[in-house]
Amino acid sequence: MEQKNWLEEMSYQTLMAQVMETNHYTQKYGLALRKEDAALLAKERADVLKKERRVEFGQGILTKIIYTFCDSAYLYQDNYCESLIRLQEIFYSYKNEMLDEITDDELLEFMKEQFENVCFGDFGYLEGTCLDIFAQAVRAGYSGYRETEGRGKFENFDIVKRWDRGLYLEALHNLF
Repeated sequence: MEQKNWLEEMSYQTLMAQVMETNHYTQKYGLALRKEDAALLAKERADVLKKERRVEFGQGILTKIIYTFCDSAYLYQDNYCESLIRLQEIFYSYKNEMLDEITDDELLEFMKEQFENVCFGDFGYLEGTCLDIFAQAVRAGYSGYRETEGRGKFENFDIVKRWDRGLYLEALHNLF
């Protein structure tokens, strides 16, 4: 059996309580976590922090992720816990990728906007395209996201043509 020190155990118990407390808010969106889910999220948090070589003090990011994403059109009770695990992994990975130049709130706002409006719930596209492109810009010195706290900035870097009316008509014309 793995030994936990008292600090890790206290952090684990505090996080579980905080995660369970979010149910009061998220239930209005049809989302709730069981104690088993909270325990899994706490374990995954510890694992991803070790993997990404990060230390977290205080409340941590998990409850902020929950409050930010609970109204997402792409989260359902059936995928809720797994989605939170994935979002947590992506968050810590890109905090590192952006060399901590971006605040937690800026990164969460950017992630949420892209998840809803560009990725349409696709974690792979969020991580592999949107955040990757944005991280490259941040590492290169881009700071224009600061005045909007990360909102409305991806179109400055987006290299993928979107399906809009003009693009759709162009594609139809090319087919016939």
